[in-house]
Amino acid sequence: MHIVMLAAENDALPGGKVGGIGDVMRDVPPALAALGHEISVVMPSYGSFHKLAGAEKTTLLTINFAGNSEQIEVYRLQHQEKRQISFWILEHPQFSICGEGKIYCNDSSDAPFASDATKFALFSLAAGHLIVNNFPAQPDAIHLHDWHTAFLAILRAYDKTLEKLQAIPLVYSIHNLAIQGIRPLTETDSSLERWYTHLDYETSTVTDPRWPDCVNPMAAGIRLSDSIHTVSPGYAKEILKPSRVARDSYYGGEGLEVELTEAFDQGRLTGILNGCDYQAKPAASLDWSTLHFTMQRQVQNWIAERQVLRTTDYLADQRLLAWKSRSEPRHLVTSIGRLTEQKARLFTHEDGNGTNLLERLLLSLGHRGVFVLLGTGDPEYEQLFAKAAGLHTNFLFLNHYSESLAQLLYASGNLFLMPSSFEPCGISQMLAMRAGQPCLAHAVGGLRDTIRDQSDGFTFSGKDFDEQGDNFLMAFNATLKLREQHPVQWQRICDNAAQARFLWSDSVQQYIDKLYQPHL
Repeated sequence: MHIVMLAAENDALPGGKVGGIGDVMRDVPPALAALGHEISVVMPSYGSFHKLAGAEKTTLLTINFAGNSEQIEVYRLQHQEKRQISFWILEHPQFSICGEGKIYCNDSSDAPFASDATKFALFSLAAGHLIVNNFPAQPDAIHLHDWHTAFLAILRAYDKTLEKLQAIPLVYSIHNLAIQGIRPLTETDSSLERWYTHLDYETSTVTDPRWPDCVNPMAAGIRLSDSIHTVSPGYAKEILKPSRVARDSYYGGEGLEVELTEAFDQGRLTGILNGCDYQAKPAASLDWSTLHFTMQRQVQNWIAERQVLRTTDYLADQRLLAWKSRSEPRHLVTSIGRLTEQKARLFTHEDGNGTNLLERLLLSLGHRGVFVLLGTGDPEYEQLFAKAAGLHTNFLFLNHYSESLAQLLYASGNLFLMPSSFEPCGISQMLAMRAGQPCLAHAVGGLRDTIRDQSDGFTFSGKDFDEQGDNFLMAFNATLKLREQHPVQWQRICDNAAQARFLWSDSVQQYIDKLYQPHL
């Protein structure tokens, strides 16, 4: 088969990753190619990818967008190892509107997604014309990833110049249901009717169920695609229920549960667990002295790179200086990830005394060990972790993203924390397990599908934030006690974690069997 994929991110290209989509787009095409399929990955250049060595300009597309004639440069780049994989890179000034190499923009709260939606609306239109007019042969399937590419589902249904797309099966993958790219239908420059002035669309298939004067590309992708895919079986079930965060902290369908339930009833919704790369050898575990030195050198490099000293870097440097004279901690607790509501909300939850869960956890850990957290994200969460880093001598907050340091923490830590409020799949728990570090995680979505409690890791649950927080802390203490008092059992759990396998070869075979072939 020849499969065309559209995505905003791709970690196969330098600088092409922001989140989990980048990991998927790096790993899925080679796994499909290994089964004999041809993959074409189409994505924006963001002003940078078309400059990569080996990128060759193939054509110039002329399309009508927002009432203007726009020219899109098309470049082709072959995968370095798999010749069956081609990257089709589209270049236009709009794609780097927020800076060269920047995948996403940070629009103001009064115009959310305005820049990104216009960018991806243009990209989707250009990609549609590329597929129809410039590919040597019609693809067997088109696979869209998240809201950024869902505009092509709308164009496939209603753009008469792209009618040939209707003969090609359309698959839509949901990576993050919470971010839907909602924009007005009319009246602003960043709106459906301003982008596609020629489109005679059916309002009910493109609008948001809560705000009928807005286009919801995520909703349109669900309604208009032949197959819908979420990145774990557990998450596919959870999103059929409404989100009720204010009442009982349930993160479900995010307003699209009716559309998702209809897709499930029609047999169009499938949950397939993401895989993990086991060919790359995990980093070697470091002793405490070497790890401490490595972290200290990294923090000093971060400080040297900036003209203004950041508070979080100063606190990290001072904490590491203070730790220099301490002996190896009994427990090295780690966590790595984006500091967002999804990942960090439970840490902020306060008990009846006004003490948040992060503080309760650090007080409970006490002198038994240290907690090292590596991550960046929303300013309010960064501020909370910075405050805790200043108050608790057993906590180190590394407020950056560093792939090399992350790999060392996966390999050297004793217990990995992942208390996500919801988790479509998750990759951090797989990477920690691959390195032999058990995880303590909230039993939701992909975390429930990958971690077996008391066998290769530990899980907790609860009906609301209060109960989740209490159960998390209880499980945390019980887990450390198990490690202290039952070393043989603990080692067995570590070995089971290291031996667990979530193979991309298994996942992509399900892509073929459940997403592509049923519509050929």
